[in-house]
Amino acid sequence: MAVQSVLNALPWVVGGLMLVLLLAVLRKPLGWLGGLAARTGVGLGFLYALSSMGGLVGLHLGVNLVNALVLGVLGVPGFGLLVALDWALT
Repeated sequence: MAVQSVLNALPWVVGGLMLVLLLAVLRKPLGWLGGLAARTGVGLGFLYALSSMGGLVGLHLGVNLVNALVLGVLGVPGFGLLVALDWALT
């Protein structure tokens, strides 16, 4: 009876150890992706706030994921890039 319960629990133990190992290996990339998602969210909020006030200064940036990713990855220089592209394309 004891051997049968050990054999029933063995796949769960091995699966749990594999999950812990996988999370340990992917901890840094998952942290980087989480940080990128947070910065992209802040960029999206900035674009949304700018879209309502951008008409006052003649700046029309689209509120979309690509622009938010540019702001999330590049930050303030990314904003300058988006402004320069908006100026060059209009």
